Amino acid sequence: MRRYGLIGYPLGHSFSKDYFTARFRRYNTDAVYNNFPMENIDQLPGLINKYPDLCGLNITFPYKQSVFAYLDRADSLAEKAGAVNVISIARSARGFSLEGYNTDIDGFLHSLSLLGDISHYKALVLGTGGASAAVRTALGIKGIEYLTVSRSVNKADLTYSDLDKDLIRKYKLIINTTPLGMYPEIKNTPDIPYNILDRDSILLDLVYNPEKTMFMQLGEERGCIVMNGLEMLYAQAEAAWEIWENKQC
Repeated sequence: MRRYGLIGYPLGHSFSKDYFTARFRRYNTDAVYNNFPMENIDQLPGLINKYPDLCGLNITFPYKQSVFAYLDRADSLAEKAGAVNVISIARSARGFSLEGYNTDIDGFLHSLSLLGDISHYKALVLGTGGASAAVRTALGIKGIEYLTVSRSVNKADLTYSDLDKDLIRKYKLIINTTPLGMYPEIKNTPDIPYNILDRDSILLDLVYNPEKTMFMQLGEERGCIVMNGLEMLYAQAEAAWEIWENKQC
C-alpha cells in the first residue's frame, strides 16, 4: 500500500483527504491519504522517515515557499513560481529525495478557462504568499496584466488602502489568494471597497470551505460573477495524482 498526505497548519479546512480517499475507493487504488498537521516545516524530514510507505505530499498554507529548502530539485514551473504544492518522494538504500511541483498553476489555469475569454481583463491579486505565486505565474502564462495587493507596503504593488474607484474599474478580475474567509473564520474578508464593485467585476476566491465565502457573497450583492476554489482544487489534485502515478516510489 502507498501512502500520500497533506502537510500545512492548520488543516481543518481542507477537503484533500476526502477527495483522494474517494478517488482511491472509486478506482480500487491500494493507497491511503492522511492529513499531517505540521506546526513547523522543519518536521518534514522526520515525517518522511516515520512513514516508509509515504510516496507523495500535498503542501498547503503556510509552507508552499519555505518547503523549497528541503527539496533536492523542483520542476521549471515550480521554480518560476517560487512555490511548491506537490512533492514526489523517491527512496533508495541511501535515504530519500524530494522533487517539487506546482499543480496550483494547472488548477488556476483550469479555473480561468471556465470564465471564457477574459484576455482583455486586468487582475488584482490579493495576497503575496505561495498561492499568490501560482496565480501570478498562471496569469503571466495567459498574458493577463496584474497588480499584487497586500497589507504591507513592502510586499506588493499596492496596499488595500490604495484601492479606489479608478483601480477597481480598471482591474476587473479580483483574486483572493489569502486564507481570509476560510473555515472556521468565515466572517473574515479581504479589505477591498466592495461598494465600488459592479456587474463587470469577477471575484475569484481560492478558498473553497465554505463554498460561498463572505468575499463572494459581497461580490454577488453587487452583481459580480463569483467563483470559489473548488474547481482549482480538483484540477490541481488530478495533476498531482498524475505526477505521483508516473513516479511511483
